[in-house]
Amino acid sequence: MIDLRSDTVTKPTPGMLNAMAEAEVGDDVFGEDPEVNRFQDEMAELFGMEAGLFAPSGTMSNQLCLHVLTGPGDEVIIDESGHVFNYESGAAAHLSSLQLRPLKGIRGKLTKNLIEPAIRPVNDWDPHTRVIAIENSTNKGGGACYSREELIEISNVAAKHNLAVHLDGARIWNAMVATDIEPVFFGSIADTISISFSKGLGAPVGSMMLSSAGYVKKARRIRKMWGGGMRQVGLLAAAARYAVNHNLQLLEEDHRRAKIFAEEISKNPSFSINPDWIETNIVLFDVVDRTVESVLKQFSENGIGMVPFGPKTIRATFHFQVTDEDLEKVVKVAGW
Repeated sequence: MIDLRSDTVTKPTPGMLNAMAEAEVGDDVFGEDPEVNRFQDEMAELFGMEAGLFAPSGTMSNQLCLHVLTGPGDEVIIDESGHVFNYESGAAAHLSSLQLRPLKGIRGKLTKNLIEPAIRPVNDWDPHTRVIAIENSTNKGGGACYSREELIEISNVAAKHNLAVHLDGARIWNAMVATDIEPVFFGSIADTISISFSKGLGAPVGSMMLSSAGYVKKARRIRKMWGGGMRQVGLLAAAARYAVNHNLQLLEEDHRRAKIFAEEISKNPSFSINPDWIETNIVLFDVVDRTVESVLKQFSENGIGMVPFGPKTIRATFHFQVTDEDLEKVVKVAGW
């Protein structure tokens, strides 16, 4: 199957498996796994943060970040399409007693003019606004990326109102490639960052929280409490390091293929899409004169996997294990 359901469906390559086999490991609950310790330090330095903490999933990494930045009854401002709001099973409320305040942004992105009116006054009867949570690139926003100027503006709003900024960087690597923004910049505008290795980069497991040494120390204990303390985790860290070192350079090709696909299906009156909106590897397109289910069924019968993303919307996500030959077949099938 040509699997465009997500960029999480990739399989480890021989080189990645070899890196895992050669990893120097220890017990990470005791802090004795040299592979993950080294990798945490490398990622923290790359993004200009003091420390990193490997986590088994992006959901856990996001939730650790929000937990250390807040207290029970606090509120987090977020776009209504954000991953933390839509796809983390209500974890912020369950794990940290937080309230999320979703705002209707633009393709998953928040702006100063949206954020400032949503900041609560400091009253006993109000939840206290503590965090602005942003996602870069956006998932439900179709892979849209924040510009450097937009991020600076949000950081300045947060500083003005004494708020923290959490950056959900599940696809930060795609955003870096698309915008040519250096990773250390993201560390300068955010108090916490969650980065993923199992999406576009193709590692089988793993995300990482990046923040100050104090926040990471606190999060390490919470990670254990939530069941995320692992033992010879260097096996997974080695796969993630391999992904960063070898697959990051492939993301530009994913973006190119996504753009070609969007341009081609825009020629079919059965679909509605603006190709100019394609910035990274995610393509969202609407079905005009059929049902989403019937279109997905036709793709599936031709060996192509995509996912529904709304009543009239389909998502196709490109990754490094989709070739130009695969793209050619997908375009041909979509041209019915």
